[in-house]
Amino acid sequence: MARVTDAPKVVTANRLQDGAVVWLTAAGTWSTRVADAQVQTDAPLAETALGIARASAARQEVVEPYAVDVVVEATGPRPLKTREWIRAAGPSIDAIPTAA
Repeated sequence: MARVTDAPKVVTANRLQDGAVVWLTAAGTWSTRVADAQVQTDAPLAETALGIARASAARQEVVEPYAVDVVVEATGPRPLKTREWIRAAGPSIDAIPTAA
């Protein structure tokens, strides 16, 4: 079970079409840039954002949306957990192997 914190949150998921990591924006759309993510500063706002994300999942646009704890920096939100930081930074390996 995930631990609930008071940290600001952003909502993330994977785009169903290509598996890309995406972040929910203030407009209710998805961006591949964590800097574009809408930061939720309290639990009711985070739940509202998750509701928007779940509706997007029901439309088969994304899969498995969830909230991520962040710290807000000058460049935008930065995930606190290493796993989420890696997801925000992009793949750690090439997705398509090169021919030998």
